[in-house]
Amino acid sequence: MNPVTGLSLGRIAVGSVALASPAYAARALRLDPATNPQVPFALRLFGSREVALGLVTLASRGRGRRSLIGLGVLVDAADAATGYLALQDGSVSRTTAASLAGPALGAVGVGVAGLLRRS
Repeated sequence: MNPVTGLSLGRIAVGSVALASPAYAARALRLDPATNPQVPFALRLFGSREVALGLVTLASRGRGRRSLIGLGVLVDAADAATGYLALQDGSVSRTTAASLAGPALGAVGVGVAGLLRRS
């Protein structure tokens, strides 16, 4: 499968879960909505962004698609940086920071691979 297609489908799946069941998504990311009731709100924001980016990337072609892949790389890099910053300021544990930043870094790698791939 084309890495960009896989990444886009993954975005749609993860985003859909965050929208439909933010409590489940929170547990998967090692976040605690019981102690922070804003977590579901933030996860739904994340989910809607992921679904939108996944859908628009799948629907695009040519230069527009390359631009969206680049945008996705930037968004994923920002997500990874956010996980790191949360570790630095003590708002999450090392394990939680890894669960937040790790997938984002993986998505950066897949996005870069998609940009380097000749179609």
